[in-house]
Amino acid sequence: MTQDLLLLLLLLTAAVGSVALARRYKVPTMLAYLCIGMALGPHGLRLLEESEQVKTLAEFGIVFLMFSIGLEFNIARLRQMRNLVFGFGALQMVLTAFGTSIGTWFGYEQGWRSGLAVGLAVAMSSTAIVARMLSERFELHSQSGRQTMGVLLFQDIAVVPCLIVLPALAAPETNLATALSLAFVQAAFVLFILIWVGQRLMGRVLDSVAAYKSDELFVLATLWIVVGLSYATGQFGLSLALGAFVGGMLISETNYRHQVEADVRPFRDILLGFFFVTVGMMVDIRFMLDNFPSLLLAVCLLVGGKAIVVLIISFAMGNDRDTAFRTGAQLAQGGEFGLVLIELARHLHLISNDAFQLTLSAMLISMFMAPFMIAYAAKLGGDISNRDWSMKAKHLHDISSKSFGLEGHVVICGYGRSGERIGEFLNAENIPFLALEMDPKRIARAKAAGGNIVFGKADRSEVLKAAGVSRARGIAVAYPDVHSAEQVVKAVRRMRKDIPIIVRVSDEADVVRLKEAGATEVIPEILEGSLLIAAETLAQIGVPMEQAIKHVRAARAERYASMRSFYQQQGEKT
Repeated sequence: MTQDLLLLLLLLTAAVGSVALARRYKVPTMLAYLCIGMALGPHGLRLLEESEQVKTLAEFGIVFLMFSIGLEFNIARLRQMRNLVFGFGALQMVLTAFGTSIGTWFGYEQGWRSGLAVGLAVAMSSTAIVARMLSERFELHSQSGRQTMGVLLFQDIAVVPCLIVLPALAAPETNLATALSLAFVQAAFVLFILIWVGQRLMGRVLDSVAAYKSDELFVLATLWIVVGLSYATGQFGLSLALGAFVGGMLISETNYRHQVEADVRPFRDILLGFFFVTVGMMVDIRFMLDNFPSLLLAVCLLVGGKAIVVLIISFAMGNDRDTAFRTGAQLAQGGEFGLVLIELARHLHLISNDAFQLTLSAMLISMFMAPFMIAYAAKLGGDISNRDWSMKAKHLHDISSKSFGLEGHVVICGYGRSGERIGEFLNAENIPFLALEMDPKRIARAKAAGGNIVFGKADRSEVLKAAGVSRARGIAVAYPDVHSAEQVVKAVRRMRKDIPIIVRVSDEADVVRLKEAGATEVIPEILEGSLLIAAETLAQIGVPMEQAIKHVRAARAERYASMRSFYQQQGEKT
C-alpha cells in the first residue's frame, strides 16, 4: 500500500511540474503527459508499469472526451459548414487514409488490413493543439482557420465509424464483408434505439434530478448517464466511447448542456491526461534510437504526405498559395484520436508491435513539431496571407468605423449583463461608448436595441487600437475571464499610462494580480454580493437600515480608493 502511494505521489508530482511548465511556455498539456509516460514508463525509468486496471482507467479518458464532443455536436453548425466539413474534411481523410494504406501495405510489407488501420489513425489531426494555436494567433476566422476547423470537425465525427470499422477488420478474412455489414447494422440499430429512447427520457431525467437542487446528485446523475450508455454500447460489442458520444449528443439537446459540460470537465481532463500518460508509457525510446532512419522516414512521410494532400485539395478549391500552405501546416500532424485508433489496432492484433511503435513514435514527433510548423508557415507566408489580411483588415476596419468620430468615449470589453448595465449608465450621462463582444447573439441583440457594439476580441492590441483607446477616457472590462482581462490591461498600458481601467472579477483573490498588471480599480463580484447580503441580514434581524448601510459604506470606503472620500463624507452625514 505504501509503495502504491509513493508511485501515485511520484505521478502527481511529475504531472504538477510538467503541466505547470507546459502552461508557462504555452505548450499543449497533452505533450507534457506524454513526456511523463515516456520518462516513467516501462521503456524509461520503469517506475510505472502497464496493467489491465491502468488501461481500463485510461480508456475512460477517451470516454469522457467523446462525451464532451457529443455535447458540442450541433446539427445547425454542421449545416453551415457542410461544404468544408463533408467536402474538404471527407476528401482529406479518404486521400490520407488511402495513401498511408498503400505505403504501409507495400513499403512496410504489412497486409492491407494493417495498412487501412494505420491509414485511419494517421489521417487524424490534433484538435487540441491546432484549435488552441489558431485561437492564440487570431486565425480562427481566417480562411485557412475555417478550412482547418472544418476538417477537424469531420475527423471528430469520423472517429465513431472508425471505432466500428477496426473491430470488423480484425475478423477472419473470409467473414470480413459479413462482419462489416453486421457491425454497421448492429451499430445503426443500437444507436437508433439509444437516440430514440434518449430523446424522450433524457430531458425528463435531468429535470427530475435538477428539481432536488443538489450539485452532488446532478454530478452523480451525469456520471451515471456516461457510464450507463458506455456500458450499453459495450454490451453490444461496440466501443464504450460511442455510447458516451451518444450521451453527450442527447444532453446537448437539453437546457443542461453547459452545466453538464462544467461538471464533466474535471473528470475528462484528469482521465484524458492519464490516457496520454499510458500512451507515453508505450513509446519505446530504445526502439526509436535503433530504428532512427526508418522513424525519420516515417515522420517525413506522415508530415509531408498529409501536407501534400491538404495542398492539393486547397488548390483544387481555388485557395491562394499562402492559405493553402498554412492550412497544410495546420493539419500535418498526428492527433489524439489517431493515438486511440492505433492503440486499438494493436490491441486487436491488426498491426505488429514494430509497426505500432514506428507509427506511434512518428505521430508523437509530428505532434511535438506542430506548433513550430504552424508558426513557421505563418511567418513564411508573411504571417497573414493576402486574403486573410483582407479579412483581418476588414474586421479591424469595421471596428475603426464604429469608433470613428468618438472622442472621450469609454471602451467596454464584454457586453453581457455587466457590460449592458455600464452602457445604460453611460447613456444616462450622455457619454459615448464602444463595446467589444465575441458572442454573435449578444451583438445582434444589442444592435437591435441601438447599442454601439462590434465583434472583437478585446485582448488583442490591434482591436483595442481600432476601438480608439488612444482617444478614450476609460476602459471597462466587464467579463470574468481573468487571464484575458490581464491581457487587456497590459495591452492598454503599453499604449497609455494615464487612462483609467476598471476590471470586473469573480473572486477577490484575483485583485492583486490585476492591480499589478496595471488596473486602476478591480471590482470583485463576490465582495459586492457579500456586502448586500450582509446589509440585508442586518436589516431583517432588526438593525436600522441606516446603520446597515453605514457598514456597507465603510467597507466600500476601505476597499475602493476612488470612492473613499465620497463614502467617508456620506458616513459623516449619517
